[in-house]
Amino acid sequence: MPTNDESAHKFNADELQAPEWINDDLFAKVLANCEKKDSQIRIKSTKISPASMKGDHYASVMFRAQLQYQLNGVDKARSVILKTMPESEGHKKEMLGKTDIFEKEIIMYTEVIPRFEKVLRDIGDSTVLKAACLYYSLSPRKVIVFEDLVPVGYEVVRDRPLTEEEVKAAYDKLAKWHAISHKINLEEPHYFDKFYQGVFNMSALAKQDFVIRGITTFIEVLRETPSLSKYVPYFAAVESTTFQQCRASFDEYRKSPKPGAFYVLCHGDFHCKNMMFKHNKETGKFEDVMLLDYQVGYVGPIVMDLIYSKYFILDEHLRLEFPALVYRYFTTLTGTLKKIGFEGELPKLAEIHKQFMHHKHFELFLLTTFLPMWMAMKDDIDMDSVMTSEEYRRNLCKSAEYIKYLESALPRLLHLGYFED
Repeated sequence: MPTNDESAHKFNADELQAPEWINDDLFAKVLANCEKKDSQIRIKSTKISPASMKGDHYASVMFRAQLQYQLNGVDKARSVILKTMPESEGHKKEMLGKTDIFEKEIIMYTEVIPRFEKVLRDIGDSTVLKAACLYYSLSPRKVIVFEDLVPVGYEVVRDRPLTEEEVKAAYDKLAKWHAISHKINLEEPHYFDKFYQGVFNMSALAKQDFVIRGITTFIEVLRETPSLSKYVPYFAAVESTTFQQCRASFDEYRKSPKPGAFYVLCHGDFHCKNMMFKHNKETGKFEDVMLLDYQVGYVGPIVMDLIYSKYFILDEHLRLEFPALVYRYFTTLTGTLKKIGFEGELPKLAEIHKQFMHHKHFELFLLTTFLPMWMAMKDDIDMDSVMTSEEYRRNLCKSAEYIKYLESALPRLLHLGYFED
């Protein structure tokens, strides 16, 4: 384990010490699930450490376990990732304790994604959409155990923006995911019934102060910033309705589907920390991206993941190339639909762009409420303070980096008509 000083800066506090129930008994079950049923397994040693860095995630607790064991008398080693729910008392446990995010993710990894991958294999496409799920349990505690991707060359990108090549690869996988889910959803309307609730229509989130008052804090900062104060009337006009409109977008497919709209199984949290990238160790050449974290998937409008990705995958320079990246996504989407035998009407690029405007309130919410927090992730951000302290959030909104971005982004939104009724 790292020293205390290193731990305080690098890792989430609730991942510094694994709970007692993460022990050899659990690992024996994991290994028994991985090996042949009649195998004799003896665990020799385990080394447990945090599986991620501070700022990588919030809605779970993750550990890496490096296992040394004997399989039928032969020495073996395996590294696994354990994902579980928060146990420490506090805001995170209170907010997430009553959700079904673990149940949904288990279904994703054991039923939905394997089906998606089979569809791809049937057309000769070897795209991998998930890490291997080695074990899971909901009782007595919720836990999912995955293959550790680090030993096979994958890593989370933390110290630089994603390259255009990496972004395109992520959009290609998203497009294939969306295409397959759209076809299944039309042919089997009840297949995704358990995926009715995304982040914005979870009752736990709707009660959070940082969600409800985020845009209010943003407007206060605009009012105090001379270069941005002229935008106050635009945001004041939508202050009381933006979050409810976001919820309506997330509810749209279930409650008021629109004629001709294109609905897919959305990833729901499609950001760059929910991806791992693999590069050739010798040449540095990009090889693959692995998508992660399927806890908050839901059936919704096709553009929702794309809007989310604009702010949490792309840096400010690639955001200027967003139309070209959407075209890349669109080409992969329609190409995949044709290959998998979709017989319905294919989406049109112009219609997708109309959907961006139809769901513009979601983009405005992300820009005003989530983006300042995201920009601060590379620093030593305190997520509990983000969730509970309005003053802390106000200071994030006042950061020089965020203000500078707004000075270029808000004029573009104005020119695109985002502030019109």
